[in-house]
Amino acid sequence: MRARTALGAVFVAIAVLAVALPPAIAASPTYDITTLAGKVAALRGTAGLQVRFSALIEEEAGEPEIPPPGPTAPITPNIVLSSPLDGQSILPPNVLVNQDTAAAPQNETSIAVDPNNPNRVVASANDYVSRTWSCTIDGTPCSALGDAYSGTYFSNDGGQTWCCTSTDPDHLGTLIPGVTRLTGGVYDAGGDPAVAFDSRGHVFYAGLGFNRTSAPNTVAVNKGTFDAGGALSWGAPVFINPTTSPSTLNDKEWIAVDSHVSSAFRDNVYVTWTRFKFNGHSGAYTQSPIFFVRSTDGGATFSTPKAISGNVLYGQGSRPVVGPDGTLYVFWDGSTRLASLNSTYVVKSTDGGATFSSPIAISKLTDSALLKNTIFRNNSFPAAAAAPNGDLYATWTTELQNAGTPNYAGDPTCAPWLGASTATCHSVAVYSKSTNGGSTWSAPAPVFASATQVPDGYPVTQPNGDVLQEPDSALPVEQIFPAVAVAPNGRVYLSAYSADIVSPWQTCAAGPPPPVGRITCDTLGNYIHNARLDYRVRDLTTNVTNNVNTHPINTRNGFGGGFFGDYTDIAVGSDNVFHALWTDSNDLQTVVWFYGFEFVPTAIHQEDIVTVSGSF
Repeated sequence: MRARTALGAVFVAIAVLAVALPPAIAASPTYDITTLAGKVAALRGTAGLQVRFSALIEEEAGEPEIPPPGPTAPITPNIVLSSPLDGQSILPPNVLVNQDTAAAPQNETSIAVDPNNPNRVVASANDYVSRTWSCTIDGTPCSALGDAYSGTYFSNDGGQTWCCTSTDPDHLGTLIPGVTRLTGGVYDAGGDPAVAFDSRGHVFYAGLGFNRTSAPNTVAVNKGTFDAGGALSWGAPVFINPTTSPSTLNDKEWIAVDSHVSSAFRDNVYVTWTRFKFNGHSGAYTQSPIFFVRSTDGGATFSTPKAISGNVLYGQGSRPVVGPDGTLYVFWDGSTRLASLNSTYVVKSTDGGATFSSPIAISKLTDSALLKNTIFRNNSFPAAAAAPNGDLYATWTTELQNAGTPNYAGDPTCAPWLGASTATCHSVAVYSKSTNGGSTWSAPAPVFASATQVPDGYPVTQPNGDVLQEPDSALPVEQIFPAVAVAPNGRVYLSAYSADIVSPWQTCAAGPPPPVGRITCDTLGNYIHNARLDYRVRDLTTNVTNNVNTHPINTRNGFGGGFFGDYTDIAVGSDNVFHALWTDSNDLQTVVWFYGFEFVPTAIHQEDIVTVSGSF
C-alpha cells in the first residue's frame, strides 16, 4: 500500500468545492460495493491513498460478464500474438510444475518442503484449468462456468516430476475441493494461494473464495494428507471470516505453520489477511487492517478473527513467519493515517498468537510503480524468513531515482501521490536483517547489484515502414516480487524477477474483445519496447547470483499482459536444496476450449508455473 497525502490539504479542497459548486456536483461519489468492480472503484477513488487490492482481485473485477456462447463453429484465430524471441518449451533444469497441456493460465506461486522429507514438495498457484475443460453441464461448456481456481501440485522426488492435472469436475486432480462451484463449493472463484507444512507431514493450503458480482467472500484453509504411496488428498475447507456483507472484503491471505518439534506451539496453524472495510451507505473505502486467526487443533477449527496491525490501519500483503523458538512474526506493507510514505511493518507474538506486540516499522518504502515497458500490475508486499539461529530477513521492493545516491529507505521524489513523477525512477528489490528478534533492523540494501537493460531483437520495421531502433539510453534493471528462504545450514537465498532485457513487441491494432481477443488478433499494430524478465537467485552467504530460468520471460503472454501474479516464492528443504518457483510463459501449448469458446487447436504461449532446484 502507498500512503495518504497530507489530509489537511484534501479537507481544504473538499471545503472549497462544497462552497463553489452546486450540492449535486459537490456530493461525494457512491460505489456499488456488492461487486468486486465497485470495491475496486471505491479504493481507487480514495484521494491520496495508494493501497490496492491484490492483482488477482483486480483482474477478476475487470473480467467481463460473458454469457455462455451458443453452438458455433470452432474459431480459427487470424493472428496469434507472439515474438520470435519467445521460448518454445520449458527446458532443463527448469521443470514445468502444472501438468495440463491445454494452455490454461497458472500464476501466483507458493512452495513448501516437508521438514521430514526433503523429496516431498508441494506447490500452489491460481489455476484457470477449468477454463479449458471440454466437458458440459446442462449443455453449457465447463469452460464457460469456471473461473480462477485454487491449484496444487506435489512432487515426491525433490521437484523433478510433479502430479497432477485436472480435466473436469469428476477428475479434479489436486485442485482444491469444496471452495469453488465446480469443485463442490459455493464461490465463483478462488485464489491468492499459499502452502505450509506442519512437523508431522501434513500440508495446509490457504486461499480465497469470492464472487465477482455479489458480496460473499471468505478465507479458506484445506488440510492435505499424503498416503503410504505418496499421493496427496485434500480435506474439506474450513471457512474463516466468511461474509455476505458488501462492506467487507477479505484479501491477500497467507499461511504459516509452526513445524518446530521443540516449540511450545508445535503445529499451530497461523493465517493472516487484509480485511478491507467500506462505508455501508456510500461504499467509500475506510481502512484495511491486517487480521489474524490461529488453529491449535491441526486446522480443524480457528480462533475468532482479530486485528493485529494496531494503528497501521491501511495495510496489505501480510506474511506470517515462525521462528525456531516458536515466536510468530507477521510482516506487511502499510501506513498510519498521516504518513507520507508506506513502511514495511512487523509485529510479533511470543505466546502462540494469543497476543501481539505493537507494530515496528522496519523501513519506509516507496511502493513500486509499473516496471518500465511492461503493463502487468505489481506491488511492494514483503516476503520474510527466519534462520535457524533466530535471525530474521525481510525483502520487498521500493522505487528510487535512476541517478544519484540511491535512497533504499523510501524515496519521496518517486512518489506520485506526493506530486512526484516515476519517469526517472525504477523499482529495486531490497532486504533487511534483524539479529534481535525483530526489535531493530539493518538499513535496507539492494538484493542484486545494479545493472542496465540489454537490448535484443532490434531493429524492427513498423507496419508503416518506419524502423524501431533500440532505446536511446539503457534503463536500469528493475526487480519485482522478491522472495527469501533460509536453509538449515544458514545459507540465505533471495530471489526476484529481474527485467534484464528490452525487446520489440508487436501490438494488436484491432481484434475481438477478451477473452477471445487474448488468443486471436485481426490486425497487427506498431512495435513497442517490451521488458523481458529473468528469475534471479542470490546466495547471500556466498554472494553468488545466478539467473535460474533458462529463457527470458515475456509478460505480454497471458491475460493481455496485465496480470502476471502478485508474488513468487522460494523454499529450502532439510537437505539444504532450494526450490524456486515462478510464473513463466515460455511453454507453447495447444488451446481448444477457453472461457466457453471453442477454437481449432491453436498453439499459444500462456502462463505456467516453473521451478528449479539447486544450491550455489
